[in-house]
This record gives sequence, C-alpha cells and structure tokens, in this order.
Amino acid sequence: MPPPGLLHAGLWLSRAMSQCVLEPRPPGKRWLVAGLGNPGLPGTRHSVGMAVLGQLARRLGVAESWARDRRCVADLALASLGDAQLVLLRPRRLMNANGRSVARAAELFGLTAEEVYLVHDELDKPLGKLALKLGGSARGHNGVRSCITCLNSSAMPRLRVGIGRPPHPDAVQAHVLGRFSSAEQELLPPLLERATDLLLDHIRQRSQGPFSGT
Repeated sequence: MPPPGLLHAGLWLSRAMSQCVLEPRPPGKRWLVAGLGNPGLPGTRHSVGMAVLGQLARRLGVAESWARDRRCVADLALASLGDAQLVLLRPRRLMNANGRSVARAAELFGLTAEEVYLVHDELDKPLGKLALKLGGSARGHNGVRSCITCLNSSAMPRLRVGIGRPPHPDAVQAHVLGRFSSAEQELLPPLLERATDLLLDHIRQRSQGPFSGT
C-alpha cells in the first residue's frame, strides 16, 4: 500500500488527466519536471534528460505510474515530495518540438515558466558533470529553444547533464544521437543518482519559501 500522500496525489492526477478542467490542486507547491529527448531513442546521449526522469520516478516511487496524455502528447507521472507535487513529463514529440508538450502541460497544470524544470544534455560539459542554472539562453540546444519559444520565456530552471563534445565539429550530430559507449554506460548510474539528488534538493529548497540564486 503506497503512503497516503502518494495515494492521494495519484488519485488526483488520475482525475485531473481525465478532465479538460483541472480540479483544485492539493495544498502545497507544484512543479513540472520535463526530461527533454527523442521518444523511442532511449540510451542515446541526446535523451539523457529522459533517463534522469526515469531515475527520478524510481526514487519517488512512481516508476510504474506513467500515463500517456494525448493533450500534452507526453507521458506524465505525479509524485509527492513533502507538501509539494511534482508533475514528471517525458515528451512524445521529437526534441525540436519538445516545447509544445512542455508548454501544454504547464498550461493544464497552471504553472509559470519559473515552475518548470528542464533536464537536458549539454555538449559543453564532460560526461559526469552537472550544472543547475536559472534561466538564460538555449545555448544552441534545440529542445531548450523549443521550450523558450512555446513558453514565451527563458526563465525555466535547467539541469544540464554533460555528454561531452567530440573533437571534430562534423561528428557532433552522430555523437549526440549515438548511444553511450560501454565505458560511458558504467558512469551513468551514479550520474543519474547525483542528477536526481541535485533536482530534489533544489526543488525542496524552493518549495520552502522565497528563493533566489542557483
């Protein structure tokens, strides 16, 4: 039997996702966490944001609770984090159109851009490095650019997960769309754990009251 808070949140999500107008939210802060990537391409560097969302769902006990939402064209799961609610989202659109799914979910759940976390790959950081920043430009990332365009804001907090940049510019596309090597795959489990820790710590801190800084 799941904890009462998680059970209540799950029942609320089930009702909310089946209705065009959402019921009043349970008490507490709500956040949307979106893992950017390409559906159907798990294990690729470009979809590492979705891998982080998978680990986050396992940590929060909702790994079996993903449900397809046709309005967002995404898979959604809802989890409790103390008094806060987390809406986890994995777009079912290609990376360049991820923002359409994210923006629609933000609209449905009544969230501002500042309440939407983006988790995505970062070429300019080596594998194993993480950085969480508040807002800023897309830095050449098409998924982030799509989110900025569709949300009409660049204020979203972003967890950037390093995948490393190949030495030759011509190899970037193949590198991004390729799967992690065997050696890299050994680094992934602890990386996903640290990414989850960083996200949850940041969200807990912001849920407690006014927040500033990174």
